Amino acid sequence: MSTKVLGREMYLAGKWIGSEKTIDVLNPQDNALITTVPAATKEEMLFAIEEAKEGAKVAEALPVHMRMSILNRAADYIEHRSEAYAVTISQEGSKTIREARNEVKRCIQTLRLSAEEARRVQGETIPFDQSETGENRVGYYYRFPIGIIGAITPFNDPLNLVAHKVGPAIASGNAIIVKPATVTPLSALLLAKAFDYAGLPPKILSVVTGTGREIGDVLVTHPAIRMISFTGGLETGERIARKAGLKKLSMELGSNSPAIILQDANIEEAARACVSGAFSAAGQNCIGVQRMYVEQEAYESFKEQFIVETAKYRVGDKGLEATDMGPLIHEKEAIRVENWVKEAVAAGANLLIGGERNGPFYSPTVIENVPEHCTIAQEEIFGPVALLYAVDDVEEAINKANNVHYGLQAGVFTKDIDKAFQVIHRLNVGGVMINDSSDYRIDGMPFGGVKGSGLGREGVKYAIQDMTEPKVVSFRLGIK
Repeated sequence: MSTKVLGREMYLAGKWIGSEKTIDVLNPQDNALITTVPAATKEEMLFAIEEAKEGAKVAEALPVHMRMSILNRAADYIEHRSEAYAVTISQEGSKTIREARNEVKRCIQTLRLSAEEARRVQGETIPFDQSETGENRVGYYYRFPIGIIGAITPFNDPLNLVAHKVGPAIASGNAIIVKPATVTPLSALLLAKAFDYAGLPPKILSVVTGTGREIGDVLVTHPAIRMISFTGGLETGERIARKAGLKKLSMELGSNSPAIILQDANIEEAARACVSGAFSAAGQNCIGVQRMYVEQEAYESFKEQFIVETAKYRVGDKGLEATDMGPLIHEKEAIRVENWVKEAVAAGANLLIGGERNGPFYSPTVIENVPEHCTIAQEEIFGPVALLYAVDDVEEAINKANNVHYGLQAGVFTKDIDKAFQVIHRLNVGGVMINDSSDYRIDGMPFGGVKGSGLGREGVKYAIQDMTEPKVVSFRLGIK
């Protein structure tokens, strides 16, 4: 698999800028060098922020029809080069080429959704005469952009999760500075290339490549940044929240998502859905299935079917069409996953399939009866490992599913509508997928979680709400 990828320059306030200091971008499959990108300095991040101050004014004044045109042109640009974008995603990250193509499609949809939602940044009239003091007043509110948004994005969806921040920011008239994951910066730069081609005015968008320790705090703490949109781990999110100061925060911080399988479920369909949900993107998926709670009567049949489906998963070269799962993002992550599994087995868990590591590759792994005190039972594994538990009834399943510090999404498999609604209302999560695994999302829905899974909601319409503020206007009538 080969393509000419964009490298060696970052997108700084509408200009492509190189640097003497660089970061190697490596293919995690074999550690081969793909290219290099600039290692931005604090001064370069400060320059991007100063330029964004002017960019925010330009963005706010940009007519809605122009915002829509730019977003649609950027989507067209990507669509016409979709295979090159997919190859770049797959080269620098963990996704197979088939998974990468799907991400490109979603990115295009995200940008087109952003164009559509740009026309819906609306307000409404306010009946001031609901108060005795307001009988001679009429008015309304409208939404205005907050200014400059700082976006920090992860490696696992290096194109579409950037689009989920950039698209709504442009649609709502803001400037935005993106700090992409250090290991997967090329996809974000390709997104900037699309907006550059589409005619986005300079200074509205910057994609600044570099290390978090060098430029991250500058972006997070600067008073001109009015919102931080972060997707990543809980510990990093907590550090950002402590440092950010008085600004908006939108954070998606991952999960260890549960699936509940009741005895009346279609067991074969549930097993197929949960296998895909557990092992897609090598399990490096914030809504991937990690914990499965199966009613006792269905446990053995579900376990057998789940293992059969897991054994079919083809692990190998992510560039091959037949491959289902590639490597983790780095060998050290595969070693971490390996150690967590070993800890669980040593504590009494039963390894049913998998548990083998080969460099950055870790085989699809299923464990049952993991003690609740084990790391893998409480934390986000972010790797291809799924945990199986038998439960007596739906009540026990709900209680165990809720007994963690995360709450992003959940899957529930049942034909009983009453039990479905029981689970819907009692699970402490941001989304419940009925007869689907937790690993289901469309880019137009509100996406986010509770507890340690984050703050706020992504999804284009809902991100725009966070990126704007209401301004109230009142006319006092009858004044002569």
